[in-house]
Amino acid sequence: MKICDLLSPERIISSLKADDKEGVINELIDLFKDSNDVTDVNMVRKAVLEREKIMSTGVGKGFAIPHAKTNAVKEIVVAFGKSDKPISYESLDGQPVNLVFLIIARENMVGPHIRLLSRISRMMNKEDFRRALAEAKNSEEILKIICDEEKKLTAE
Repeated sequence: MKICDLLSPERIISSLKADDKEGVINELIDLFKDSNDVTDVNMVRKAVLEREKIMSTGVGKGFAIPHAKTNAVKEIVVAFGKSDKPISYESLDGQPVNLVFLIIARENMVGPHIRLLSRISRMMNKEDFRRALAEAKNSEEILKIICDEEKKLTAE
């Protein structure tokens, strides 16, 4: 399962409005309000915020990967957002974030969920990739950058 198979320009926010962790998570989850892939947006919101209470998903280097498993989705759903301003996120390195991937999977999709988290983490650990995302102007450009990087990753 590839990120580019799950992500579309409609699920990318190129300029997040929120300036705190919960606001960013809510802004990304709101992208699924009218989605056929999500049966209950409020359950998704609850699952992500509950997961966040266990340990911050702000992993460092300016990015976060909020994620959860819930049967309020039919399949794995993914969204991405970037902010032009630093967002206080209680990250593991204590630094703010400006790049956020959201992943929601069904309860029984543990393997695919973990593989996506791993793939995103490997991509996001590359400084050139993070910089390109931060400089991208719109959703289409962001999607192209992500898909190009994912192709490189699968070729490695």
